[in-house]
Amino acid sequence: MTKFIIRRFLSLIPTMFVIITLSFFLIRFAPGGPFSSEKKLPEAVLQNILKKYHMDESMPMQYLRYFNDVLHGDFGPSYKYKESTVNELIAQSFPNSIVLGSVALALAVFAGIGVGITSALRQNRWQDYLAMSLAVIGISVPLFVIGPVLQLAFSMQLKWLPVSGWYGRKWPLTLILPALTLSFPYFAYIARLSRASILEVLRSDYVRTARAKGLKESAVVLKHVLKGALLPVVSYLGPAFSGIITGSIVVESVFVVPGVGRIFVQSALNRDYTLIMGEVIVYSLILVVMNFAVDIVYGFLDPRISYK
Repeated sequence: MTKFIIRRFLSLIPTMFVIITLSFFLIRFAPGGPFSSEKKLPEAVLQNILKKYHMDESMPMQYLRYFNDVLHGDFGPSYKYKESTVNELIAQSFPNSIVLGSVALALAVFAGIGVGITSALRQNRWQDYLAMSLAVIGISVPLFVIGPVLQLAFSMQLKWLPVSGWYGRKWPLTLILPALTLSFPYFAYIARLSRASILEVLRSDYVRTARAKGLKESAVVLKHVLKGALLPVVSYLGPAFSGIITGSIVVESVFVVPGVGRIFVQSALNRDYTLIMGEVIVYSLILVVMNFAVDIVYGFLDPRISYK
């Protein structure tokens, strides 16, 4: 197990190297640039700007310079937000997205697994139909519809929660609606995954044996069913954690959350190379680290998995 963890951890290095390399050249070869505008700059001014940011050098030299900076934890200056570096912009906005995404994912996991268990144990009954109807709604209805509906119901009609905002005097309350909105599609997927997996495990021989021994239904579900049934859910959580942060762009716009998603979209529109690269690297690092964590958790949930 220890050797597998070390090998799997070391494999993150070439993965990140490939991501950084491909992203760098794909972004640089895309049409346009950070200093392209409708009003053309004088050639002398443009050359001075390119020289300032070392963009007058050859592409391989730019790549080596940037890769060396990344190894030292420096994502470089922002070409559009000249008063801030990429590190500062990410440090200011990324914690907000992490808080929002973590709370939303926690809600999705607990609610999704709970609904999945109830739906599987009450198969083909009204509880099952109700749960799967909610899941279909969560998968089908986009976030830019769910968010305003929740604002209309809980903010404008019932006046229980603020319409938008972040931190300040009402910070805990401002987190509820965006977290609920963001968690809805992930809750739906987890509920469907849990239901299907639990139904499959309930038909297993060892579950029938446990019931034949006279164990209570709650003990059968908690001790024998869930441990195996949660494997698909755990495998889904790796990319889900990265996706729930990167996918919070719509929610951040609807609820005016100063997260990293809005900056990411703006950086793409501005062709801000360094800011795009910084966020791609952070997102990719989250994804590969979460997948690494999922591989480790797999071994504890299912002893049949070998790490030789």
